[in-house]
Amino acid sequence: MRMYLISDNVDTYTGLRLAGIEGTVVHEEAELKEALTRAFSDKSIGIVLLTEKFGRLFPEIIDDVKLNRKQPLIVEIPDRHGTGRKADFITSYVNEAIGLKL
Repeated sequence: MRMYLISDNVDTYTGLRLAGIEGTVVHEEAELKEALTRAFSDKSIGIVLLTEKFGRLFPEIIDDVKLNRKQPLIVEIPDRHGTGRKADFITSYVNEAIGLKL
């Protein structure tokens, strides 16, 4: 299985392209839906990498895919501007999940 990138900027695309990961650059909701459909139709793709911006701009699309599809695995990655998450993201996530303050 291979990875496929759907990015909102050329820099992230170029960096991962140098690492051997194919992908596409999209900016609009319709382009994102089309890119996801193409990725889902290719059975050799096991992981779809999405820049975090898509999770913020189109959460309904990303959440629907994550909840209703077993494959490919959707992974949100930071882009060249860094992550949009707060510094203690993992700690707060664990606190919410198990109810313990770490």
